[in-house]
Order: sequence, then C-alpha cells, then structure tokens
Amino acid sequence: MAAALDDTGSMKNMLQFMKLIGQLKRVPRTGWVYRNVKQPESVSDHMYRMSMMALMVTDPSVNKERCMKLALVHDMAECIVGDIAPADNVSKAEKHRREEEAMCQLTGLLPEELKKEIYSLWEEYEGQVSAEARLVKEFDLLEMILQAHEYEQLEGAPGRLQEFFDSTEGRFHHPDVLRLVSSLRQERHAHMSTAEALPRNPESTPTQTP
Repeated sequence: MAAALDDTGSMKNMLQFMKLIGQLKRVPRTGWVYRNVKQPESVSDHMYRMSMMALMVTDPSVNKERCMKLALVHDMAECIVGDIAPADNVSKAEKHRREEEAMCQLTGLLPEELKKEIYSLWEEYEGQVSAEARLVKEFDLLEMILQAHEYEQLEGAPGRLQEFFDSTEGRFHHPDVLRLVSSLRQERHAHMSTAEALPRNPESTPTQTP
C-alpha cells in the first residue's frame, strides 16, 4: 500500500514537472518581442531546433546524445523565470541565481537519478566546462541568427535585425558550425542584395502636379 501511494505521489510530481516545462511553449523569446517581431517564437521552438542541430553533429570527438540533452535542458529554467534578455538590465550573477533556484524547483519534482542528471546537464552548460557544452552554446547563437534571417525574410525587411548578427561576431569556432554560418551569411547577403536591386514602389514616390 505504501509503495502504491509513493508511486502515485511520484506520478503527480512528474505530471507537475511536465506542466511546468510545457510553459516553455508559451514563453516568447524576449529579444524578438523587444524588436516588435510579429508572432515571435517561443523558448520551446528555439530549443527544439537547437536539438535538431545537435542531432546533425558529424564531429566524432563530441558526444551527440549529450549535445541533444544539453540543448533540451539549457533554457529549461525559463519556464519559471522567463527569458531574461540583456536589455532587462539583470546582472549575470542575478540571472544565474534565479535560474539556479528554478532548476532546483523543477528537478526537485523528479526521481533522484533523473534529478541529478538534468541538474548536472544544466550546470555543465552554464559553466561551459565540456566540448559538448561549448558546441551547444554555438548552436544557441546559430539558431538565433538563423531565426533573425527568417524574420527578415518574412517581414520583407532585409538587414533589420543586424544587431543579432553583430552580437555573434568572433563567437563561432567549431568547423561544423562555421560552415553553416558561412552558408547562412551567403544566403542573407543574396537576399539583401536582391532587395536593394528591386525598383522602388511607385506609391512611395511623390507625384508632381503639372
């Protein structure tokens, strides 16, 4: 009877955990909100594509499965604290404190082994203490500028989100990531060049009266 009650409690906690991380589907990425992007992606959207990037890793020197886990965990705390952006003027130390507290709350709902694994993954990413954590950080930045490019295309506003690209200068190092970044920059440059070559909208040109 006691074991059954314990199992029921464990499942209730697991369900609560699932509901909390489900909030990530409804937490918009703050950087896009501040730039007035229509229908900005959620934190969950961002983490999903990062996980797919990890799945596509070809480097045999890194653990692909660990990269996928790190991508899934790295922003998990934002289901409680929200997506804290640089423009929010929250110090790195305070941001870390809030997220650490949130991770303790989240993982406290899980069985001991899973609790240790997920919290350890989050600490590994935060500390950038492994090759996998550093690669996933590059995926984080790559996913951001890829999304910025897509928003520029969707809005028909090439170059509008340049600041996001500027913020990643000198931060890509892994060969796989560098190749993707190069391809992205080529496509974006072509998009911007095409837009510049298009004739102006006649409606925007002032008409002269005879």
